[in-house]
Amino acid sequence: MGDVSKAVLITGCSSGIGRATARRLAAGGWTVYATARRLESITELEAAGCRTLALDVTDEDSMVTAVRAIEETHGAVGVLINNAGYSQSGAIETVPLEAVRRQFETNVFGLARLTQLVLPGMRDQRWGKIVMLGSMGGKLVFPGGGWYHATKYAIEAVSDALRFEVRGFGIDVVLLEPGLIVTEFGNAAVASMSEMDAPAAAAGAGGGDPYAQFNATVGAATQGAYSGPLRLLGAGPDRVAKVIEKSLRKRRAPTRVTITPSAKLSISSRRLLPDRVWDAMMRAQFPMPK
Repeated sequence: MGDVSKAVLITGCSSGIGRATARRLAAGGWTVYATARRLESITELEAAGCRTLALDVTDEDSMVTAVRAIEETHGAVGVLINNAGYSQSGAIETVPLEAVRRQFETNVFGLARLTQLVLPGMRDQRWGKIVMLGSMGGKLVFPGGGWYHATKYAIEAVSDALRFEVRGFGIDVVLLEPGLIVTEFGNAAVASMSEMDAPAAAAGAGGGDPYAQFNATVGAATQGAYSGPLRLLGAGPDRVAKVIEKSLRKRRAPTRVTITPSAKLSISSRRLLPDRVWDAMMRAQFPMPK
């Protein structure tokens, strides 16, 4: 195989899974480039052995600059960990399309473009690893999370196609499907609900909000999952970081890894249950807007 670059580029390192992964891989001897939109949010990772770069996955120039910086030093980005992402919650009707586009720009289009940018270097050296941070939400849908789930379903499709297309160049694609990961992610998802208040009110007859109770319940359920007993079926970001490191070190990389008991239980249930039964389960947990 010769001398190849194994430099690691990780997006979304300001918190959660990205930060934990950057720390773990740097401690394990990998050359890690930790990135985030705001460079000041990741300066402490330098003390952990990481190199830091500003990178906004919704900005073409930012992505190109970051990839070129690594290629100028190492020849290629050897490992890309597409971690950046967030959850936009709210009933389908109530989420403004501007917010939907922002969600897709970060969760899907940024991931796709950054992957395109690193692939030529990986192909040239005939080696590379691309890790996609998907979700159990790419296999099932909870009410109130339709737009977020749509981005994760898209990542499933992109990963499955890409895995076939680049294997002949010595490049592996690993798709991770975490369940409940206890980070700031849950708080951000709940906060996104407040953005839906005005659009929902405008959509309601006579100035009312037909989704008020539904959206409130979705927010409470999300908050409860991250702070209540359900968190026992989840894990911390270090669990995902450990899976990533293990996947990178395997001679034969896994195609997808389901992480946490919550993900394994939920995905298995959705696979086995007919749509009507699944819908009945959802109605038992969420008030149906009417």
